[in-house]
Amino acid sequence: MPTDSDEILTIEEMAAYLKAGKRTVYRLAADGKIPAFKVGGTWRFLRTDIELWIKQQSTGQSQDGIQEKSRKEEEN
Repeated sequence: MPTDSDEILTIEEMAAYLKAGKRTVYRLAADGKIPAFKVGGTWRFLRTDIELWIKQQSTGQSQDGIQEKSRKEEEN
């Protein structure tokens, strides 16, 4: 059973989560501006990747900096 951290979201769920339109989420994914992957031709989003992306957007940190910080927090 997946946990919240490895939950996979659809375009519709991402739009609701981000409070944005489905077209906006689709464009972000297609342009590589948001972490996403395709399954059978439809976009999917890993919740942990999106949470890190949101932190990156709000703090201006690089993705590598956030992942390193996340790893250190998990070790403690």
